[in-house]
Amino acid sequence: MPQFDLPLEELRRYRPELPEPEDFDAFWRKTLLEARRHDLDARFEAVESPLEGVRVFDVTYAGFGGHPVKGWLVLPAGAREPLPAVVEYIGYGGGRGLPHMHLLWATAGYAHFVMDTRGQGGGGWAQGDTPDPVGSGPAYPGYMTRGIEDPHAYYYRRLYVDAVRAVEAVRAHPLVNASRVAALGVSQGGGLALAVGGLVPDLAAIASDVPFLCDFPRATTLTDRQPYKEIGLYLKARRGGQERVFRTLSYFDCVHFAARGRAPALFSAALEDQTCPPSTVFAAFNAYAGSERSMEVYSFNDHEGGGPYQQDVQLRWLKGYLKG
Repeated sequence: MPQFDLPLEELRRYRPELPEPEDFDAFWRKTLLEARRHDLDARFEAVESPLEGVRVFDVTYAGFGGHPVKGWLVLPAGAREPLPAVVEYIGYGGGRGLPHMHLLWATAGYAHFVMDTRGQGGGGWAQGDTPDPVGSGPAYPGYMTRGIEDPHAYYYRRLYVDAVRAVEAVRAHPLVNASRVAALGVSQGGGLALAVGGLVPDLAAIASDVPFLCDFPRATTLTDRQPYKEIGLYLKARRGGQERVFRTLSYFDCVHFAARGRAPALFSAALEDQTCPPSTVFAAFNAYAGSERSMEVYSFNDHEGGGPYQQDVQLRWLKGYLKG
């Protein structure tokens, strides 16, 4: 697939004027305050595993609404002192899967927390174990339009809260250094890392690869791929509903969270990516408020981005912020 978006020199300057709700910060302060009225109740149950060199814990904690959210905590087997931690968020449609799928960061000497994604993980590539008990009105199949008529009811309000509480949960473990926690992810996971970076002021670093959930107005009109296409198909059946839908999405656009992020940040974009178009990724990168930010560009890749090459970059980059 050839490059289809703006030329790289224009991407580096791309800064859309996206409408931001006047009560954006108040909305999220209230949302997190409501979530924290529920006891975090983080529980770590040791898992018997044939894996050598790591210890695995099945984690449950209270996310949005006090709903139980699952995760895996994977530690180096010999850990005796608090470790820096990496909190990972999963791509669209996936769940936490199985522990052996998450060995990279523990073998690099980190505590690795993998958050399950409520309601997702039934699509065949990584199972999920966390239900979403909140219903919604009419929606197009998928997650993008669940509750999209009202920001208070929108699916991603619940998921962003779960992601913030995941950081709080991993910090509660005695073998985690609470002052050295990074958030990262790919696609939807990259968007969640950006949202958490804007909502949790004291992260040590974030790494956001080919992030989803950025610059909704452009993404939904530029690409015809799922999952952004879900929004267009929803509006196809609801002529005249665009203003209300995009007002809801403005509370969840990760460009706005990037404008509030302060932790050192590593981004990546792929110039042939039609799932998360590179202009939408650069919109978040160019808005990022932190003084330490960098971007890796993969010119001939689609949504797979840098894959293992980007992981190698992350391993080297994060070492300076988590172990330095």
